[in-house]
Amino acid sequence: MLQISGIITAYCTVLAAVLGAVFGSFLNCMAWRIAHHESVITGRSHCPVCGHVLGPGDLVPVFSWIFLKGKCRYCGAPVSVRYLLTEVFSAAGFVLILFRFDVSWTLLRYLVLFCILLTLSLVDLEIFEIPDRFIAAGILWWAVTLLPAAESGTSFGRQLLTGLTGGALVGGGMLLLTLLFDRATGKESMGGGDIKLFFMTGLYLGPAGALLGLILSCVLGLVFAAASRRRKIPFGPAISLSAMLVLLWGRPVIEWYMGFLS
Repeated sequence: MLQISGIITAYCTVLAAVLGAVFGSFLNCMAWRIAHHESVITGRSHCPVCGHVLGPGDLVPVFSWIFLKGKCRYCGAPVSVRYLLTEVFSAAGFVLILFRFDVSWTLLRYLVLFCILLTLSLVDLEIFEIPDRFIAAGILWWAVTLLPAAESGTSFGRQLLTGLTGGALVGGGMLLLTLLFDRATGKESMGGGDIKLFFMTGLYLGPAGALLGLILSCVLGLVFAAASRRRKIPFGPAISLSAMLVLLWGRPVIEWYMGFLS
């Protein structure tokens, strides 16, 4: 559909960016509430410092943070730049997924996955924990979208087998390695949430993609650790980002290294 005309392409791109920024703002708010044990359904957005309810002008994605110079309108407390970065990142993610999968059922499948991964990453950044509800949501969404994905070209049985193999391979492999390492060192090397996340993303990536995602997540984890200079960092964001990178651009890499096996 994006190839119909330049006007259609521009319209879809702007729409995806706006929707991405809006969803980024909402998901950031939801992640903060989950991390601080507030209701996601009830209650209005408010300043976490002074508690003042935010008005419409305070909630415009990207622009509100810029125009207010990263401060609360009511108490002047600094507002974390993470809000701005999340909204921009989400907008860019929506656009990239649109251009990779065009206007199709697959586009919806991976936009929802992106939102799940983004939210759980924000929670993990906040409290070093990945709630099971996000893992369950990702697995359920994979199962729900199996049949439409199969109708787009690959048989249902093959989609099911490929997904389960990818999840079991990377999730089960990391569980085994973690248990062995923990027993040998007497220290916890990886949280259970990270292992569950490897399994969930493996369902979408398949065996080859899951292995590539595992390697990439380790590299990104090292980069994040070096950049933050902290002794402990959440691993969920690295796993999530690597999974989306594999979905967007991993196919040529997979075909390249699979060529050595054929």
